Amino acid sequence: MSYQPPVQDLMFCIEHLSHWDKVSKLPAQADTELADVAAALEGFAQFCAEQVAPLSYVGDAQSAHFDKGRVTLPKGHAQAYAQFVEMGWQALPHPVDYGGVGLPRAAGAAAVEMLNAADMSFGLCPLLTDGAIEALLLTGSDEQKSKYLGPLISGRWSGTMNLTEPQAGSDLGRVATKAVRREDGSYGITGTKIYITYGAHDLTENIIHLVLARTPDAPAGPKGLSLFVVPQKLVGPDGTLGPENTVNCVSIEHKLGVRASPTAVLDYADATGFLIGQENSGLEYMFIMMNAARFAVGVQGVAVSERAYQRALVYARDRVQSRPVNGSVKDAVPIIDHPDVRRMLLRMRSLTEGGRAIAAASAGLLDLGHHQQDAETIALAEFMVPLVKGFCTERAVEVTSLGVQIHGGMGFIEETGAAQHYRDARILPIYEGTTAIQANDLLGRKVMRDGGATARRFAAQIAETEAELSGGDRTAQAIGQGLGLARAAFEDALDWLLENSKQNIDAAFAGSVPFLMLTGTLAAGWQLAQSALIAQNLQENGQDSPFLTQKIATALFYAQHILPDCTAEKTRILQGADSLLTAAFPE
Repeated sequence: MSYQPPVQDLMFCIEHLSHWDKVSKLPAQADTELADVAAALEGFAQFCAEQVAPLSYVGDAQSAHFDKGRVTLPKGHAQAYAQFVEMGWQALPHPVDYGGVGLPRAAGAAAVEMLNAADMSFGLCPLLTDGAIEALLLTGSDEQKSKYLGPLISGRWSGTMNLTEPQAGSDLGRVATKAVRREDGSYGITGTKIYITYGAHDLTENIIHLVLARTPDAPAGPKGLSLFVVPQKLVGPDGTLGPENTVNCVSIEHKLGVRASPTAVLDYADATGFLIGQENSGLEYMFIMMNAARFAVGVQGVAVSERAYQRALVYARDRVQSRPVNGSVKDAVPIIDHPDVRRMLLRMRSLTEGGRAIAAASAGLLDLGHHQQDAETIALAEFMVPLVKGFCTERAVEVTSLGVQIHGGMGFIEETGAAQHYRDARILPIYEGTTAIQANDLLGRKVMRDGGATARRFAAQIAETEAELSGGDRTAQAIGQGLGLARAAFEDALDWLLENSKQNIDAAFAGSVPFLMLTGTLAAGWQLAQSALIAQNLQENGQDSPFLTQKIATALFYAQHILPDCTAEKTRILQGADSLLTAAFPE
């Protein structure tokens, strides 16, 4: 089945949900028009559909190949990546000063979605490079920016993020890789890193590894980590490539999904590295790259959901089975006419569009916060990032599972392609921080740290949308009613968590994942409700279309079928801690 990039919905989200009225006035966007964004995304959509999407099934079947330290990707990947570089697609969201196009972050997120919907294995390489670019832009020295950013932004070089070690996992305080300063100012990096996405491959001229390591006299724990740039091939003062660094790929993993994306075990044997910023500030710097990657992984969740929905929709229209329950005809009908298949398809569509909407809204807030340095905007943007990552990836597993269900027995057969989306989606709630890590970040750092002030501003903005809906037609009022009940559940849960965090921190964090899912479900419903208001306003001003009618229908379905989940999550938070914490696990 061919992939049809949803450019119309992506542009709707950019224009109406990403705070475009404010983002477009930022100095960095002074010369950017919506038409420019649309033209870029239309061109990229064509590339993704025609050049990348056909690689998905081939890459899944063949996987990345490891032989004697070298990694090669399946047939067609190198040619497609060469075109990706030639056409300058890596540069879309990056600064003009270093060779980028300079589009706003919401446009970059739209590009990430389309590339990863076409083939998530392929899309992971540019995704990690984006993170490396962001880290160097914000923390690198002028010399490092001059040396590395141009080739990374062009896509000629790729980037990686090296955190995890065999003994450490997500506990970065246990990182043991050593960094010993040399007389020339460089460092010798020694240790083993695991789960390194695109840590070795044959697509680019060079790979720039960003590596967490510990200097000899560093404090114990996470505060003793430093960040280093370690090029796979050493780079001369004039940017020319020199000899191979002593970074060796020991193996790649055999995985459930994203099989064409090489996940490497890397051995650093006194490799030459260069300190980024100050010693013992590495975790702070790495979080810049990690947050960019977490946001992008959330967008990957939207991407694989969209691809699964498109496949399920085509199958439901074509598959003829059983007479309708209302007896309107005697013959079998396409399964899309059966009520429960419609329920599953609408759940898939509304969760996907809801995720896309909160990603666009968050991207706009991130741009505004970064450029305006407004504390409240930054706080709200940071509040949204774990929602994009945690909610969109968990829902991606649900959406792709529903896609398999709609295919019935054929969904369990690899040749239909539905199972691949399910397998690919399963990594998303795990890497770049599991859902529990996102939930702990949301509750511990984004809610408790400011006493719930940002969370209450979030709820107040939702209440404003409810007020607008209350003055509309019956559909708008129904959406507003569902949104209001969900917001009330959020505020009840927020009050309980803030109070119990003072008395019983375990009880509060027993509800952290339900709270993340409640908040993400509410945020997506809020953005879809705003979409419905905008669509109705456009209709009233003569711009009626099937697309706008569908936006309203999706928001109504979400309000009546998905927002009620918020009440269930509230029950888990308020009433579920004791049973969770006191249950025994007999040996």
